[in-house]
Amino acid sequence: MSYTFNISLSVLNHLGRNLYRSFLTVIGEAISNSWDADAQNVWIEIDRESRCMFIVDDGTGMTESDFQDKFLKIGYSKRKDNEVASAKKRPYIGRKGIGKLALLSCAKKVHIVSKAQGNEIVGGLIDNSGLDRAIIDDISTHDYPLEQFSDEARKKLDCLSSGTAIFFEEIADGIYNTIEYLRKAIALHFRFSLIDSSFNIYLNGSTVTVDALDDLAQSTQFVWQINAADDPYLRTKISPTVNPAVKSYKVVNSSLRMYGFIATTRKPSELKIRGTNERVSLDLFVNGRLREKDLLKHMPTARIVENYLYGQIHYDALDNERDIFTSSREGVLSDDPIFADFLSELETKVRAIIEEWDKLREKEGDDGDPDNVRITPKTRKAKELFAATVNEMIPSDVAPPRGIVESWVGKLREEAEYNIPSYAECFIAENLLRQHIRHNAIQLTTEAQAAVAKWRRQEQDSKSRANISYDIRQLLDDLQYLSMDDLANLVDKPADPLKDAGIGRDARVYKPVRDAVGHTSLITDTAKTQLSVVFANIQARLRQLLGENSPNP
Repeated sequence: MSYTFNISLSVLNHLGRNLYRSFLTVIGEAISNSWDADAQNVWIEIDRESRCMFIVDDGTGMTESDFQDKFLKIGYSKRKDNEVASAKKRPYIGRKGIGKLALLSCAKKVHIVSKAQGNEIVGGLIDNSGLDRAIIDDISTHDYPLEQFSDEARKKLDCLSSGTAIFFEEIADGIYNTIEYLRKAIALHFRFSLIDSSFNIYLNGSTVTVDALDDLAQSTQFVWQINAADDPYLRTKISPTVNPAVKSYKVVNSSLRMYGFIATTRKPSELKIRGTNERVSLDLFVNGRLREKDLLKHMPTARIVENYLYGQIHYDALDNERDIFTSSREGVLSDDPIFADFLSELETKVRAIIEEWDKLREKEGDDGDPDNVRITPKTRKAKELFAATVNEMIPSDVAPPRGIVESWVGKLREEAEYNIPSYAECFIAENLLRQHIRHNAIQLTTEAQAAVAKWRRQEQDSKSRANISYDIRQLLDDLQYLSMDDLANLVDKPADPLKDAGIGRDARVYKPVRDAVGHTSLITDTAKTQLSVVFANIQARLRQLLGENSPNP
């Protein structure tokens, strides 16, 4: 007596019938099959109201034996026969032979019809309600015949010499994705045209091209091309020669034979695909097919730039004799050494890009990476405040020509990192000294009273000329009219200004440079150095004075 395996239909559920969770994944599997079949065109027709979809291609199609022994044979893969490419030399996408199960996962009924050159149409209908009953009854694959396909499905092949058509009836949970979203997602995730420009995908009658990604391209600010990459999105959408929104475009070389690009948008919100909860990410492609989304999850940096970054990396070396892709075909086995080497190389490039991004953002006057310690937090905030103020003050249509104004702003930007913190230091230091004087009830000297009287008269004269009758200062006490040198002399005046150290002597040196900063003047490098040194002394002494005000424990 001879014995044979008898596979229960319930195995289909475990192998892959429920592995493919998204509607887009099902479309992708069908597109991949069309690619493997050397199709030149794939037509996708979606009727959201009727919950139906057709996917038709003009590939080689299937004979009766192909349909029975290859398509319906779960686990059949051309690679097992040492076939790695099609007649058109396209590298095969399929590996495990279970991807076809994705086609069963999203509709109540799936009609599959196919025609090879010079052969009759073959195919059948898979009724998922009947399949579910067969699984419950635990019947074998030999005992479950396919039903007759519909004339509607057959007619799709009438005008084709060869090809395959799949008709999905009553798609589960409806088709909640908009056609606009699906067009963008297909353009973004199924980049087979990178390998073969004659491979065309049509969605509801219109060709899917990189034009669907125009809004993403217009939001792109910086681009790093990885090795030589003839990518239509790079070439036609985010090259600086065609897209003025792109402010920097650089080539990054790698010793690995990977190619593609990494880019950043102006704002994190611009990575979201409009009308959806989907975000564009840094994705891995192998032989033109998306193999893993969001590569950054393998190299977490916890840096803010991750919220701006997207891209596509193609690395065909991952398609080798070992099958390193997960059963869901939506990921790579992380313990594979080739994948580990790839991630290590990519992480090196990403970290260099993160460092460069901060400098480029600073140059453009945008917020950068707060965790980057190449400049102090105080300087970074000054630059950000300057940029925000400039953006509010200067409209895009300002005259004289914007280019001239931007050159003026560029010169001021470098000075702002010094002047703005200096003003903040002065504002804080002087007002803390005033509080210290009030707290300790320090009386004004005759010299200080004279200074107060002088500045009160000047303010009153200015208000009279301007016809101002309201109060300008929140507080009207005498301390509000004293500057750093006057305030310092009240709390820490040296007996001999030429010999004895004290905050009063430092404040005297500080005053002329402080006045220049307060009057928004640009100061010399020598003055900057002097102001920094003197203020460091004032700051140290101010800490001591303020410490004296602390209550005893």
